[in-house]
Amino acid sequence: MLQPVQGGSADTQPPNRRKIELVTFFALAFGIWPVIAVGVVGSYGFAVWMWQIVFGPPGPPGH
Repeated sequence: MLQPVQGGSADTQPPNRRKIELVTFFALAFGIWPVIAVGVVGSYGFAVWMWQIVFGPPGPPGH
């Protein structure tokens, strides 16, 4: 059988844990993920640039 959970509802968290979660969220949302996004887009752009240096730009072949 199920036993009741001691200590109240799940919505109440200690203030220290809530602060840690907020700091972690802001570090991820405004620090780490933007850096990762810029790195991914920059890497893709660099790969396309290198591809075009080796194989030429897209389009019909030149005369």
